[in-house]
Amino acid sequence: MRWGRAGAAAVVSAGLLLASCSSEEASKSPSPDTPTAAWSRGADGVHERARPDLDLARSEPVEDSVYPAVGGPDVDALLYDLDLAWEPTARSLTGTATITFRAARDARRFALDLAAPLKVSALTLDGGDTAYAHRGKNLLVKAPIIEDDQHELVITYAGTPQPEPAPTTRSDFSTTGFTVTEEGEVWTMQEPYGAYSWYPVNDQPADKALYDISVTVPDPWTGVANGRLVADKTAAGRHTTEWQLDEPAASYLITLAIGDYAHATGASKSGVILDFWYPRGRGQVLDSMRVGGEAIDWIEARLGPYPFSSAGIVATDSQSAMETQTLVTIGDNDYVRSAPVIVHELVHQWYGDQVTPADWSDMWLNEGMTMLMQALWDSEHQGQPVEDALRSWRAEDQELRDQHGPPGAFSAAEFGEGNVYYPPALMWNELRVELGDDDFFAIASAWLSEHDNASVSRDDVYAFWEQQTGLELTAFFDAWIMGGKTPPVGLLSQGS
Repeated sequence: MRWGRAGAAAVVSAGLLLASCSSEEASKSPSPDTPTAAWSRGADGVHERARPDLDLARSEPVEDSVYPAVGGPDVDALLYDLDLAWEPTARSLTGTATITFRAARDARRFALDLAAPLKVSALTLDGGDTAYAHRGKNLLVKAPIIEDDQHELVITYAGTPQPEPAPTTRSDFSTTGFTVTEEGEVWTMQEPYGAYSWYPVNDQPADKALYDISVTVPDPWTGVANGRLVADKTAAGRHTTEWQLDEPAASYLITLAIGDYAHATGASKSGVILDFWYPRGRGQVLDSMRVGGEAIDWIEARLGPYPFSSAGIVATDSQSAMETQTLVTIGDNDYVRSAPVIVHELVHQWYGDQVTPADWSDMWLNEGMTMLMQALWDSEHQGQPVEDALRSWRAEDQELRDQHGPPGAFSAAEFGEGNVYYPPALMWNELRVELGDDDFFAIASAWLSEHDNASVSRDDVYAFWEQQTGLELTAFFDAWIMGGKTPPVGLLSQGS
């Protein structure tokens, strides 16, 4: 989830544990001393292109219970192939989206989400021109589809993208999606929705897909997106980068950043290479990113191996941070560049990205475990006793429930408030104390491997933890997730 000035407990002031930093000029390509990752990578930092495994991206999309007007259950997107060009002076985006999808059910017509400022100039289905209507954000394709048939939809569009209003009362963000700075730079954060502000998409968490993204911008700017950099070329004053995300992601986890970026690399001791993209000339931003390698090692010791074939961090002009898959997006203030927030967003690569809620009512599945992990990191690295954080969160729990509702039943207009962070973290900590760290993290890790690349429900979580522990946990989970009152201390040991 986005983290901003209002998004978490105060950060304890402490020196970040940083790797030594090379100069900006020397950091344009990986150091020969950098460990070799498990995936193929050339000396120029460009990876080999993989053949997409569309079976990985099969999903069961549903109508979201919190935001039913966004996304839909007809289309199971398998691969978004996006060819994008950005003109910063004209504020103009030109795109061709080739969408490979499975019909999730029979339908006489089907729809995707695409914001009104983007005008469609051509649309074909399986190579043939097809009738369509574009009203508001709804792009309706007037063609029948039959369940399980696979199709290719090609949409050419252009326009001046605008961010979408965010359904939140938080102070660190008020819009989502495609955002342009005064200089024409671009960044995107799109939770719980807003990907449709820059490409046609089934914009809901239950439909995970693979991505190939090509971005062309004026040189020397760079377009940065999720996944592995598989092509990097400059011609006639234009710079094109091509990115491949080879494991499926929900649309809210996709990122696009365009600007005058410098590039550096780091690595975890386990051999995960991280790519760092930061504004040219701002080495202090790179310094803050360097904690990523140590963070991955720490997380892997508890949740298992890093789940993707690329890793990195990109800095933008936002005021919050986001767990965009394989490439964490961080904003431009000291708080969101701090080690605890970077750790928080990296934990999400496991809880939220590898395994994703199928419905926004289960956002707590992402944030509770991640918040607990952040507190444990703080305790080990920054001298803040985890008991102090937990005591503070419990003191706030009832007020959060009163203001925003239970974690599993929040108001649609109050997305991402503290009720989905702190009460679920307290719940997970009770289980951690009851089971002990070894058993707790063994189960937390097993959950990820068993549900790799899936979108899941709370019922899946309840059943898994009951089966793994042998405990009756449904009442315990329900009290924490759906209860209007703060559960009493020791509820689990009381056998509730």
